[in-house]
Amino acid sequence: MKAYEIQGGFGIENVKAAERPVPVPGPNEVLVKMLAVSLNSREQGVIDGLYDPNMKLPLIPVSDGVGEVVGLGKRASKFKVGDRVSAIFTQSWISGEPTRANWISTLGYPLNGLLVEYAVLPEEGLVRVPGYLTDEEAASLPCAGVTAWHAIVEEGKIKAGETVVVQGTGGVSLFVLQFAKLHGAAVIITSSSDKKLEQAKALDADFCINYKQTPDWDKAVLDWTKGVGADHIVDVGGAATLNRSISALRVGGRISIIGLLSGARAELDIGPAILRKARLQAINIGSRDMFEAMNRAIERCELRPVVDRVFPFDHAIDALRYRGTGAHFGKICIVF
Repeated sequence: MKAYEIQGGFGIENVKAAERPVPVPGPNEVLVKMLAVSLNSREQGVIDGLYDPNMKLPLIPVSDGVGEVVGLGKRASKFKVGDRVSAIFTQSWISGEPTRANWISTLGYPLNGLLVEYAVLPEEGLVRVPGYLTDEEAASLPCAGVTAWHAIVEEGKIKAGETVVVQGTGGVSLFVLQFAKLHGAAVIITSSSDKKLEQAKALDADFCINYKQTPDWDKAVLDWTKGVGADHIVDVGGAATLNRSISALRVGGRISIIGLLSGARAELDIGPAILRKARLQAINIGSRDMFEAMNRAIERCELRPVVDRVFPFDHAIDALRYRGTGAHFGKICIVF
């Protein structure tokens, strides 16, 4: 079977096609024929060696995907051949709070990922996906969808009438927009692209801010909320955005920290955070229980993930390069 591996060194030039034997499922495992995968910013960090400059290579990248069960190991009984399933990102995080031990079971690093024609996975690390979704839409769910659900539903307890600020128009941000609207919240979205803001309006965003034209976007949020501030801000920027997120927050509001696109180290303005009684919650994907709860919700209303472009498996490197340009609106997918 064909796979893509990070071989011999870091950087996208070291992601190469390789041949591997089709794996055989062991007890309580299933063999999955991959149908589609989707890309996250994490892939770039893994490929560039930012997560672990000493990681063992070769490694198959990409954590998110959907496939068809084509083989069952002994005692595997949760699924049947022909079921369409998706792998959870943290294979050992089933429910409740995560533990340190969970972080050695994440797909795409340190475990091999899903940019491969066949994968063997524990049945406990899989979920069924909504039947109405296309393969590429279903492949968008495991990281971006679950992260958004975890942030504003599981932790944020979003309510109708509240205001949510979403930074950017990547996969997580657009899922936050969709889930917030699903719960009756108002959504403010920021982007440097007027074109993307127009696309966000088509998804029912209530107020759009071009942060290049309006660098003090926090003041624009305060103006739009009549000085109250946002109930919930999903911060994907990290170092360059966190203090403005605090500034734009209502007293007692929540910031979900899910990204570090502008850097991992921030000089935090503690005074405004205390003044606003800010609640800062770091989010790292979510459990299988969260994934299954999200699937029930989106299936009930037939919500459709936003897919920007779809590449064939033979052009997986092109897909990775395209994601690096930042030109996408929503998810980038690869179909097999």
